[in-house]
Amino acid sequence: MNRPVAVVTGASSGIGAASAKALAGAGFDVVLGARRADRLAEVAAESGGRAIALDVTDEASVAAFAEQVERCDVLVNNAGGAFGLEPVAEADLELWQRMYDVNVLGTVRITKALLPKLVASGNGQVMVVGSIAGHQPYPGGAGYNAAKHAEAALTRVLRMELLGQPVRVCEIDPGMVETEFSLVRFEGDQERADAVYAGMTPLTAADIAETITWIATRPAHVNIDQITITPRDQAGAQLVHRRS
Repeated sequence: MNRPVAVVTGASSGIGAASAKALAGAGFDVVLGARRADRLAEVAAESGGRAIALDVTDEASVAAFAEQVERCDVLVNNAGGAFGLEPVAEADLELWQRMYDVNVLGTVRITKALLPKLVASGNGQVMVVGSIAGHQPYPGGAGYNAAKHAEAALTRVLRMELLGQPVRVCEIDPGMVETEFSLVRFEGDQERADAVYAGMTPLTAADIAETITWIATRPAHVNIDQITITPRDQAGAQLVHRRS
């Protein structure tokens, strides 16, 4: 019997890389997609998966990726990111466009491309790694809030659209997870990135990967519609307990 196939986007680091490893450990054949080919190859070697270059913001890249995926039982839409902290009055629209393209349109592109194979599997599952920022707006997060709210909306609509089809849909919304996320947001400023998690214990990529694997291995009749995961030290997008 062939093993089920899980496709993970944004799989070269962080939650994506951890999820690829965890799903492989749970018995899935894993296909990893990301732009950074060298990092992607390393994660694929560690997980026993197959690395395929993927830029979810590029239609041709998505099409080429999908052509190489013969079967898809689980799709983990993890590719995304936050860029900039400017308020609406000072919005850098290029950064807003970039966030919308990777978080929203990127999710739509790869989901649309693989949906026929997910349906054909007879027990498909689409997971979207969103964010607490998609439910709780906060100052300094305007562009990212907007993109993640849109991503959450499309995930819920997809759940409705696929009712009656053999495909489950789940929205996973983490709070503070210590990955490269803040380093990217602060354009490589390690000190600022480290300060985000100072005095508190954040989630790890492995925590989210474990949750993704749990969802992926539920019985076919069980749909986890939405799950929010935060550290014990975090009770809201900007409500964080920090120890001195």
